[in-house]
Amino acid sequence: MGKGKEEIPSPSIYTMLTPTHLFTEFLEKEQFMGWFFDKVWKLSRYINFISGVSLTFIMLLTVADIILRSLRKPIIGTFEIVAFSGAVVIGFSIPLTTWVKGHVNTDFLIMRFSEKTRNVFNLLTRCMGIGLFLLIGLELIKFGMDLKRVGEVSPTLALPFYPVAYGLGCCCVIQCLVLLCDIFKIFGGKHE
Repeated sequence: MGKGKEEIPSPSIYTMLTPTHLFTEFLEKEQFMGWFFDKVWKLSRYINFISGVSLTFIMLLTVADIILRSLRKPIIGTFEIVAFSGAVVIGFSIPLTTWVKGHVNTDFLIMRFSEKTRNVFNLLTRCMGIGLFLLIGLELIKFGMDLKRVGEVSPTLALPFYPVAYGLGCCCVIQCLVLLCDIFKIFGGKHE
């Protein structure tokens, strides 16, 4: 080599396994995982907010309908609106409820096993959950496409059904992301 130019050593297996390299790689994975967890958390909170707004809307609509019925002026289509909003309330709240472990969990039998066995069990159930919710989400999106294609609407107000099916399908996909975060937590030793 000529003067003034430094020779760049080729990476060897030794340099790739040095503690500095492994620590840098670990930090990059930790940064990505933190970013990924943050995005899934914010997305879950956002759709849960939509669920909360929908629940508030159902309560206000029901109260208004009861008051107006006593005055013999009911709100037309209340049943349809409450049914659509109820689907939004339930579907949009599932990912955040899973994130905060708000579902009923009967683990009295699982807690008798070692931590490694519990982690394997949790990993298997999360993988099955991802498979189930991915299948449900894709089928709901396909169902929404069919509803849009045929123009299916509610009988009284003629509200289209497909936006609800699309929304619930997207929530199922977000649920898969939450379960994937759970899997990463299991591998990182930060689960439960």
